[in-house]
Amino acid sequence: MISTNIILTGFMGSGKSSVGRVLAKELNTYFIDTDNLIESFENKTIPEIFKEEGEEAFRAKERYCFNWIKNNVKNTIISVGGGFPVFVPEIKEAGLVIYLKVPFEEILKRMSDEEIKRRPLFQDIQKAKELYVKRDKIYEKLADVIIENRNLYSTVKKIKELTCK
Repeated sequence: MISTNIILTGFMGSGKSSVGRVLAKELNTYFIDTDNLIESFENKTIPEIFKEEGEEAFRAKERYCFNWIKNNVKNTIISVGGGFPVFVPEIKEAGLVIYLKVPFEEILKRMSDEEIKRRPLFQDIQKAKELYVKRDKIYEKLADVIIENRNLYSTVKKIKELTCK
């Protein structure tokens, strides 16, 4: 059992949700994906929010989501959107922050064309790469732990070893 929230950060497509679901199941606890939470709050998809309301409105929704989690969620695995730590730098107030680091080229290999189409900030691959480089430094700075996410189950095992003592 965990005694705090475990917050998984990383770039889009780095495996946060996949790792989070498996980890939560193995630790017999809850899993929250902040993008899914925002979509349920708003009854819209993330691409619809970006298109209809813009990125600034989406970031305000992330902040609302963070405050809700910080005040209401305990002992849960939380996967946050790729920009979440950039726009909510006080993320550690809600739990232990683990950066799932994956090279940009590997992320591209892992994602299907359909996944890329669903991600508003991935529509220009060169700009996405520049964003990755910029965010990587922020993820590293804010992380309590950095784990190279090469394999789902070995990553889950590492996190369990670090957090369940």
